[in-house]
Amino acid sequence: MIKIKIADNYFKRLIGLMFKRDIDYGLLIILKYGSSIHTCFMLFTIDVYFLDENKIIIDKITLKPWRYYKTRKKAKYVIEVKENSINLKIGDRLDF
Repeated sequence: MIKIKIADNYFKRLIGLMFKRDIDYGLLIILKYGSSIHTCFMLFTIDVYFLDENKIIIDKITLKPWRYYKTRKKAKYVIEVKENSINLKIGDRLDF
């Protein structure tokens, strides 16, 4: 289990994990527009999980700083965690 912080407003979604040196939590982003993220201004590699409206993982990617990724599937939520901090796979259903 991992502690989760929620980015539920524009400012929190905009800042995300930028400029953080390290984290011991996951960041849940509630998507409003599109299904893409970037790692500009991030200082470490993250695992990114895209979830649909049923909270099922539909895509997963590991991103280094200064990368961009857009999933081809329609996502409602994104969870960003420090690389290798949790072990989830596509098809897992989360409860939050």
